This record gives sequence, C-alpha cells and structure tokens, in this order.
Amino acid sequence: MEKIILYYKFVPVPDPETAMCWQRDLCKSLGLKGRIIISKHGINGTLGGDIKNVKSYVKAMNQHSFFKDIEYKWSDGGVDDFPRLSVKVRDELVTLAPGEEFDVFNSTKGLRPKQWHEYLEAHPDVIVLDARNGYESDVGVFDVKNLVAPKINAFKEIKKELEKLPKDKTILTYCTGDIRCEYLSAYMRHKGFQDVYHLDGGIVKYGEAFKDEGKWKGKCFVFDKRMGLAFSDKSEDIGHCSHCNALTSRFVNCEEMSCHDLVLVCEACADKVKTRCNVHVQV
Repeated sequence: MEKIILYYKFVPVPDPETAMCWQRDLCKSLGLKGRIIISKHGINGTLGGDIKNVKSYVKAMNQHSFFKDIEYKWSDGGVDDFPRLSVKVRDELVTLAPGEEFDVFNSTKGLRPKQWHEYLEAHPDVIVLDARNGYESDVGVFDVKNLVAPKINAFKEIKKELEKLPKDKTILTYCTGDIRCEYLSAYMRHKGFQDVYHLDGGIVKYGEAFKDEGKWKGKCFVFDKRMGLAFSDKSEDIGHCSHCNALTSRFVNCEEMSCHDLVLVCEACADKVKTRCNVHVQV
C-alpha cells in the first residue's frame, strides 16, 4: 500500500544546505519520490511511496528539532505519481517577493476547516481570495459570493491583484495545503491589510472534513501525476473542455514541445483533437 504526503513548516533553518543533504539521503534510503524545497524560512514537500516508508520518514522528521510536529496531509497515490526525487534549496519556500524583506513568520490567524466553514456561513459577503494559479481555480473553488480567483500563472503575480483589494475589510485567503495562503497572509500584513485569515490546513484538510457537502465545489488540483483530488463520489466537474466546452477536470499538457501549459480536455475530445497552446487541429 502506498500513500502521498503534503506538508510544510515555517521555521528558521540556519543551514539549508546541510538540511537538503539530509533530506535527500533520507528519502533515497526509504525509496521515496517527490519534491522538497528548503530555505532559511523552513521546508515544503510532497512525497510518495510505500506507506511504511512514508511513516518512517514522518518519524525521522518528528525526531528533528526543526521539523518536528508538522501536520501532514495524507492522500491516495504513490511513488509512481512522481518522475523523480527533487530536493532543492531556494531563497523562498514559495516564490512571492524575491529580494523584498518582510517577516514571513508574522502570518495572520489560521482558521481550521470547521471555523472557516462557520465563518463563511455567518459572513456570506466576506471577500475570499484564492491564492492559487488560474488553472487550479478552473477546476475547483469555494462557492462564495465575493470570490476573487485571479487568472495568474505564477504565485508572485498575485501581488498585483492585492492592489485591487481593500485593506480595511476582512479578507479570507486559501490554497491547496495552506503554505501559499499562510505566506501570503504574512505579506499582506506587511502591506498594511488589517484583517486577514487563512485556511489552516488548506483545501485538502477542508475536503477531509466536509467532503463535498460544504462550501467547496469541484476538484482540488495537485502538482503531481494525479493532477486532481476528488473528496467524494459527489465531486463535480466545473472546468470546461477547451474544445467542446463540456464539463471536465481532465488536464493534459500542451503538445507543443516548447510549451508547458496545462489545457482542459474532456475524454471525448482527447482522441479527436490535438492541443497546442490552446489551439486545436483535427487529427
């Protein structure tokens, strides 16, 4: 039996290079694949493998003074959902504001899934900011009145969207596993936003708690071979096929070798058309 874990922790890491070597050796010894980013601000990872080996990885992390007590998000999948093991050191755990100094540990309050749900129920007019890329929100979003889901291609592009938001009103922000929205909340505090909350645990934890009976609608995009998570058999397709406009959550890679875009294509169109940079031609 295999599993995938998604996790992160903001914590000062005095020697990221040494931590990187330890992580690489640990994962190789356990036969795990996936992606790990380490910076002076902490660690962010997605790993897949045999469940016993994944548990051994978690045990080793909990024995480390910096990386203990992480909340892991577990989901179905395994080692074959990743092409390789990648462990890298970067300046930021998620690229948002290269070269701009702010206190990344000064994030705003996180709302656990039940608190998040109850807040949305009690405040239907609150502004909700999706901190993910546009293609992620194409297949799944929180179904709320004042949703802001910018059509961005990279997380750092969200800074321009912040200029359109009021700094004196309450804003809730969310992402897949919470790292981007927690990081963004610290940046928003730095920029003068007065009342910001992030979804503690992200969409994944909300989906575990409410399945498809809450405010979430659609699939949760993930950055591995699976491409998306459905929280129950009631999960809807809300994305639209780029060829026939049918409802789908099925992403394919652009067939142009120089392009890395993801394109929504339904099963019916998959064998009929080729997709290159959102322009299709008949086979």
